[in-house]
Amino acid sequence: MSLNDSLHFLRAWLRAPRSIGALAPSGPALARLMTSHISHLHGPVIELGPGTGVFTRALLARGLPTDRLVLVEADPVFAHALTQRYPDARVLSMDAARLGETVSLFGDERASAVISGLPLLSMPAAQVLAIIQGVFDRQLSADGAFYQFTYGPRCPLPRELLERLDLEAVRIGNALFNLPPAAVYRIGRRQREQVAA
Repeated sequence: MSLNDSLHFLRAWLRAPRSIGALAPSGPALARLMTSHISHLHGPVIELGPGTGVFTRALLARGLPTDRLVLVEADPVFAHALTQRYPDARVLSMDAARLGETVSLFGDERASAVISGLPLLSMPAAQVLAIIQGVFDRQLSADGAFYQFTYGPRCPLPRELLERLDLEAVRIGNALFNLPPAAVYRIGRRQREQVAA
């Protein structure tokens, strides 16, 4: 990550502290953990709140082709920088809460995963609901997963929201060397027990 990226991040935080979850971009340990379950063989990926592209770089390092990536970034400065840096990726300068209003971003195909750098804990509950519902209703494949990190002690999605949308969250690990340390959750549709005939 360059000094320029760090300055862009700090400026964005100063402009809108509630929409940026930290004073500095995520570190490489967190980026590796967030993308560790992603394979370019599984399908396209949507990244929410890519900021300076820390997770984007990790996804590309795992072999995901740039043209199989959609970057959803609300901050226009970050969105412009991402467009310049990743011209083959599709960059959407919009609020992720509008994903439910958007047709599938990959035509007939749905995303295999969503990587989220959004600060869900600092967002209004209605906005979080719109993001999660839009992802699962319109963008993510049936067996796809939503990956979210948090600096808090538990899943950033409240249990009531998970139950309402029939989702389950599993903590997949901790990035202790990130500043601050973070935990990563995989959120997916609740698995139904198969009843033997």
